[in-house]
Amino acid sequence: MRGLGIRARQVLKAGSSAVAVLAALGLFTAACATGGTGARDEGPAGSDAVAKASTAPVASASPSRTPRRVDAVRIVRDDPTVSAAVKRGLKPCVADEYPVDVSYGDLTHGSSTDIVINVMTCADAVGIGSYVYREHNGRYENVFKAEEPPVYAEIDRGDLVVTQQLYEKGDPVSYPSSEEVITYGWSATRFVERSRIHNDYSKAVGGASSPSPDADAN
Repeated sequence: MRGLGIRARQVLKAGSSAVAVLAALGLFTAACATGGTGARDEGPAGSDAVAKASTAPVASASPSRTPRRVDAVRIVRDDPTVSAAVKRGLKPCVADEYPVDVSYGDLTHGSSTDIVINVMTCADAVGIGSYVYREHNGRYENVFKAEEPPVYAEIDRGDLVVTQQLYEKGDPVSYPSSEEVITYGWSATRFVERSRIHNDYSKAVGGASSPSPDADAN
């Protein structure tokens, strides 16, 4: 399904921990202003189970191309464009298991498979950073990043789909007001935005409801 939102993903996972979200958002206090849509760099630069550093690849968009598994943790740690806050949060959750999701597919139409890496919190897989890497001369270069949580990037039929939840003043951390689902396509040397969908969430379902007039009267 194109642009599956983070909220829907969290519902399928039986909800998220407000404490975990607070911890993730605490890394980026300055980035959580009302109406923000996520910090993104365009151009050159999940599930309950926590993925290992070398995550099993998702099927490539090109059936004839066999993805080569990578050390996602090392790629992120060695990337100078990744924020210090994300690198500090990239620690093993259990033993050698790191909070990363890795997807392999054709996004930039190069000769090698592109890699999408999502870095999350250990407790509830709240996305704190999403990155796209393209192989160039035997090295992986960062061609996209989004680092305002909660954020998650996916490959959808050759496009990059990034979901960013948005909060308004007074929103419970576990229940944002809305989300934006942004679709990017590769154009020559960089990603360009192709479409943007804004979804407003109902305040009457699962969120903090306003007091009723009768309650105020009492």
